[in-house]
Amino acid sequence: MKNTSPIIMGSDHAGYALKEFIKDYLTALNIQIEDCGPFNEDSVDYSDFGIQVARKISSGDFKHGILVCGTGLGMSMVANRFKNVRAALCNDLFSATMSRRHNDANILVLGGRVIGTELAKEIVRVWLETPFEGGRHQRRIQKFDTIKDGSI
Repeated sequence: MKNTSPIIMGSDHAGYALKEFIKDYLTALNIQIEDCGPFNEDSVDYSDFGIQVARKISSGDFKHGILVCGTGLGMSMVANRFKNVRAALCNDLFSATMSRRHNDANILVLGGRVIGTELAKEIVRVWLETPFEGGRHQRRIQKFDTIKDGSI
């Protein structure tokens, strides 16, 4: 595993089991994890945990984060509201690769009710190992933070 920088994680109740599985996988690889919760499967609002993770990525406290909810859609929506956050919902290996290679995604979002554990593990591995290509892609993602209220 090339990326050994600490990773911040969060989920909701629907993504809790997959978050715990991924956390165990990354811990076994000696990657430091900060878990924002939740810490059980009791019903919670996904936005509370998506906000915590996205805030730490936006501020630069962490380089990479992982969010998990039932479909991944809600977490993607909340995380992408933050400046400097590029959260990518990836439920297949190609999307995971391209989200890093072309979009420099800094938060991986997974659907806990959409994919199984072994596929999730491979997606996480590929996502962490794939470098950003830069070049023309850097120019494109720099435009993200120039958008204010829907206009550039």
